[in-house]
Amino acid sequence: MRKNNLEIIISVVSCVLLCFAQMGCAAEIKHKGDVSDVRVIRHVDQHPGSWRIWQPYIIQGQKKKHLIVAFAAMANGKKDMGDILVSLSTDDGDTWDEPICVFDHRQRQGAIQFAYANPVLHRAPGQEVIWCFAMRCPIQQINSEESQLCGAFTADGGRSWTPVEMAMHYTGPLITNAGIMETEIRGQKRYLLPAHRNTLQGDPRGSRDHFILSSTSLLEWKLEAYIPQPTKPRVFLHEGNMAPGDEPGEIKIVMRTADYDNTGLTTSPPRAWSSVSTDGGRTWSVAKEEPDLHNAKSKAFFGRASNGTYIYVYSDGPQQRDKSWPGFPNGGRTSLRYKIKPPGKKWSEQKTFFDAGIKNSYPTLVEVKPGDFRAVWDSGTADRSRTHISFGKLKLTP
Repeated sequence: MRKNNLEIIISVVSCVLLCFAQMGCAAEIKHKGDVSDVRVIRHVDQHPGSWRIWQPYIIQGQKKKHLIVAFAAMANGKKDMGDILVSLSTDDGDTWDEPICVFDHRQRQGAIQFAYANPVLHRAPGQEVIWCFAMRCPIQQINSEESQLCGAFTADGGRSWTPVEMAMHYTGPLITNAGIMETEIRGQKRYLLPAHRNTLQGDPRGSRDHFILSSTSLLEWKLEAYIPQPTKPRVFLHEGNMAPGDEPGEIKIVMRTADYDNTGLTTSPPRAWSSVSTDGGRTWSVAKEEPDLHNAKSKAFFGRASNGTYIYVYSDGPQQRDKSWPGFPNGGRTSLRYKIKPPGKKWSEQKTFFDAGIKNSYPTLVEVKPGDFRAVWDSGTADRSRTHISFGKLKLTP
């Protein structure tokens, strides 16, 4: 009887702890690093039809303490696609509402059934309408490499969403990842959306290219430019983040990398690469290595604070599934690190963003006031990735 009672107590405690984690409770998660007020927005156990949740994206809502996070729930049996959901917080991330489904893989579009991935949120300054862009791929595909752009908007702060068909002048496959940037090309306002494709994966005549889409309306999109590849070595440039450059009128993009011909390998050494545009995003410089920025085949965040300080948040360690490095028996994408670069200075030494002895990846940040960021990323356990979506706060100190 005593043993049974103990088992019941352990079971109840476990359930309570899981519920607290799933509800984004006020109790802070123990960790090392500079990010604070860490919460769990959502746990995969709350999605019986999914085996992972991943790729979160955060923006500030209409009011001071409102935050909106979009994330993807990976459908059982799929490699990297499923549903897109959005969760709201009205208390600066302390608690999070039940998520709302924006794109549902169970709903058919006529005779076609799609699965979705990689949400990107955007609200134009001065507008209340918020957009959610994502990728949709025919559900019979193995992965999401053959995706097209899709979009939906909300006019009530993210509580309801209306899908809209995009008018696409770029008709090839694409993979989204990072936020939209507003610019001006030849005197006309444009929205730039970075994307890449990997048609070489299934077609020997395909390619691995990073490019920029542009729009004047957020509804109609065209191919604006490619990021030029270096001649030697060729590099698989993908998942780039844009920010204002060092000089007035410049735009800089910093990209995740891999070996061009064998994407199972990192570049040597494992580094992020970058490119610069001086004409609003119409043309770009030949990509080059960023010697101070580590990248081992995992999405990183690159952005610039309102005071001009750059921030780069990335997964440490080796490439994913590489068990050869000492201290990383379960491969890469473990702790998150970051570097900052104040105006006119060099990149700082590596700092710890979040380290809890578990897997973490795909960070996205938004500045809510000068030097004060809100962040989301997908987390797991020590040996399982992407079991929950994490939230935290970061204040930059030079």
